[in-house]
Amino acid sequence: MMDVRAQFPDEQAEDGSFVRQEDAFRDWVTADGRSGYPVEAGRYHLYVSLACPWASRIVILRKLLGLEDAIGMTVVDPVRDERGWAFRDGPGYSKDPINGFTYLSEAYLATDPKYRGRVTVPVLWDMKTKRIVSNSDDDLMRMLEIEFKALATDWVDLFPPEHRAEIDQLNEWIYHTFNNGVYRAGFATSQAAYERAAHGVFETLDKLEERLSTRRYLFGPRPLETDWRLFVTLIRFDPVYYVHFKCNVRLIAQYPNLFGYTRDLYQIPGVAETVDFDHIKRHYYITHDDINPTRLVPIGPAQDLNAPHGRERLGTAAVS
Repeated sequence: MMDVRAQFPDEQAEDGSFVRQEDAFRDWVTADGRSGYPVEAGRYHLYVSLACPWASRIVILRKLLGLEDAIGMTVVDPVRDERGWAFRDGPGYSKDPINGFTYLSEAYLATDPKYRGRVTVPVLWDMKTKRIVSNSDDDLMRMLEIEFKALATDWVDLFPPEHRAEIDQLNEWIYHTFNNGVYRAGFATSQAAYERAAHGVFETLDKLEERLSTRRYLFGPRPLETDWRLFVTLIRFDPVYYVHFKCNVRLIAQYPNLFGYTRDLYQIPGVAETVDFDHIKRHYYITHDDINPTRLVPIGPAQDLNAPHGRERLGTAAVS
């Protein structure tokens, strides 16, 4: 019988399902400082990967909200080995200018010497207390959207009160079936677990395709938080998840509304520069050697993300 190895053995259930670990650090930066981490320009630093969708959510919000001067950022090497995310000099990534760390695991151990879980991005580092505040992209999105408002030079309300309940509801559904669903398909080690996850991915895409037939973005004429949570998975789907994670029923390019929507978001000023397909493809195809043992990186797909999207007919300006 063939030996099937899990990419992350500690996160694999007995039935072959991938069960993602919980975020380890969930403190908050607050505008009023009640958490012990007050909002201060220049105090916090992000460690991110342009390959990772969870980190890319934070990179996009930092760009769109105009927080680049207030919060520093260092990008790790997209190729992760058995030692984890590393700080090296290369195209689009660099050594750590803040602490001189060689590996991101050093930040985790500096915060909790007993930490033994998987080291993930994004990470928000507090340069004053010299520890990680948070490695939860969910929490970090809300911090940037709400708590850092006073420091944002291009602030736009991505979590408006009238949509908050539906945003939370849609976030939960899209996360389980699509954002994490592609990983549950790709990291499954049994046929049944894979098929459950993969079918869920396309059931969600079909419903989103229908929803986007009558509105420009998920909630109407401008993108909100959920749109950016969805975008980071959509933009990686055809280059990576379709092949690498075996989510191959249809390409996003075969969904007229979803593909136009993806191009629409990509073309919002500042977004395209946060998307690095070289980082994305090299990370997945080289790092996940249990899935792709040859570590060959595909040359495609050919896609024109700057082509007209035609979504203007459904709403007003992209960002207001």
